[in-house]
Amino acid sequence: MKYRIALILVLTSLSSSAFAISPCQEKEQDIQREISYAEKHHNQNRIDGLNKALREVRANCSDGKLKAEHQQKIAKQREEITERQRDLKEAQQKGDADKISKRQRKLDEAQHELKTLESRDY
Repeated sequence: MKYRIALILVLTSLSSSAFAISPCQEKEQDIQREISYAEKHHNQNRIDGLNKALREVRANCSDGKLKAEHQQKIAKQREEITERQRDLKEAQQKGDADKISKRQRKLDEAQHELKTLESRDY
């Protein structure tokens, strides 16, 4: 009985890792899903654009390149957060409640975007 449980666990873990897809494959699947949606809605311009994007992904995509681009997006978002913090600090020094609220909201949005980017497993 213990062996069966162990065997099931091993096979399950092996099969789940076999289904793991690369970032390029995931990108290709996303585009194919969009094509399917566009076909259902008879949006030929969208279909044409997505087919072009799909050809380019198949021809040029590399996991390393995607990861590097993703790291650049994270770095850019961190720069934006620094700028938003600076803007908030200036508004706080001036004491303008409306600007403080607006700047805080923009900072929160930028931080949320960073968390979203960082949660991506590239």
